[in-house]
Amino acid sequence: MEIFVLAFFALGYLVLAGADIGVGMALPYLGRTPGERREVIAAIAPFFLGNEVWLVATAGVLAGLFPRLESELLHGNFTMVVALLLAWVVRDAGLWLRGRLPGARWQAFWDGAIVAGSWGLALSLGMILAGVLLGVGGPVALLGALVLAALFAVHGLAFAALRLQGALRARAALPSGPSSGGAGEWRTYALTSVALLVVGVLAGLRLPLEPGTSGPLLVPVVLALLPFLVAAQAWVWWTFRHRVSGPSYL
Repeated sequence: MEIFVLAFFALGYLVLAGADIGVGMALPYLGRTPGERREVIAAIAPFFLGNEVWLVATAGVLAGLFPRLESELLHGNFTMVVALLLAWVVRDAGLWLRGRLPGARWQAFWDGAIVAGSWGLALSLGMILAGVLLGVGGPVALLGALVLAALFAVHGLAFAALRLQGALRARAALPSGPSSGGAGEWRTYALTSVALLVVGVLAGLRLPLEPGTSGPLLVPVVLALLPFLVAAQAWVWWTFRHRVSGPSYL
């Protein structure tokens, strides 16, 4: 049961947060003016905070239920973990601060922070996953990280194509190809989601998943909270199911 809980949160983070990471990576391509970039950011504005809960929950489950694995991952990937946290802070700072003051330079600086932070998140996650999957570091792991970063980018483009309209949707839908009714966009999003799930599962199979002694106490608590988390996520997706029609609060 402990393994199920860890897999649920870790895989959920890859699929859900992978979309807003990918949108941030593709921001210069999708949004070519300040107004367009703000509309692109509006596509992920209702979701990114909720998606980050899954990363926090994954870290909590690792520390509480798999202390040995948490220690090995932290010490074996210390540089990448620090890079991930820094990229997370930079990306979120960009999202929160870009619209707080007027001025093209101010907004351009924080838009750059969003892009840099998103790429940092994708590459640091990619390095960690590639290191686990391949069992090596260095250039080989970097190559694997670049492949995974490209997967995040395509995943984000598919998500953006489902959320945007007009010319922005057409740019985002490039990997999906021409289709009517958004079928190609949903197909691309589903395929990239499955690909991220496969990467996560394969990485999990290579990890020493030996639960600690706190499982009997913590697992019932986590299972009791899961329905509320899933219900909240479903509510957010249902509430913001329509395509973006203008800029958001960010």
